[in-house]
Amino acid sequence: MAKTRPGKRDLDSYTIRGTNKVVRAGDCVLMRPSENDSAPYVAQVEKIEADNRNNVKVRVRWYYRPEESVGGRRQFHGAKELFLSDHYDTQSAHTIEGKCIVHTFKNYTKLENVGPEDYYCRFEYKPTTGAFLPDRVAVYCKCEMPYNPDDLMIQCEECKDWYHPACVGMNAEQAKELDHFVCSDCASDMDVKKSHNTPLSNGKAEPKRQKR
Repeated sequence: MAKTRPGKRDLDSYTIRGTNKVVRAGDCVLMRPSENDSAPYVAQVEKIEADNRNNVKVRVRWYYRPEESVGGRRQFHGAKELFLSDHYDTQSAHTIEGKCIVHTFKNYTKLENVGPEDYYCRFEYKPTTGAFLPDRVAVYCKCEMPYNPDDLMIQCEECKDWYHPACVGMNAEQAKELDHFVCSDCASDMDVKKSHNTPLSNGKAEPKRQKR
């Protein structure tokens, strides 16, 4: 953590103007964007300090949205997905509009209800190089895309892989009505195994025809 400069003092917390919401170091916040019609910026508060005139500033670590990164938003990026960057900045605390929660990817997928303040992060991002960490993630379905928690997927009971309904020839409503699902690859394997193991009548070998 950076040392407090002369004339500055560290604060344990800051109450967002016009609210009773208290911000502390480590919290995630929504910050006023430079353009009024833009979504708020999301940042993690690293440090809160005030000067001799009681002007409060926060040192923050920015989150980036997919469309703000090199390569832009892709199909597997969720609507509430953020990337934790190595971009730090100091801002007036008055630009904080509210608090939010940036969940781990695993915890986000377990939420029963996603609120406006809920986001998730599964990548760290370096804006100067466009690099992501990790640079590889698991892929699913025939389309071999990373999991997007906004998309409906169905799981094969045999191989346990997940599939988009459209990729297996059905729509979302049909997928929701399924009680069981086996992907085409597993179904083919099951048919092959079944044909190899199908007994002949009475479990006996078929008698050979005698030559006349």
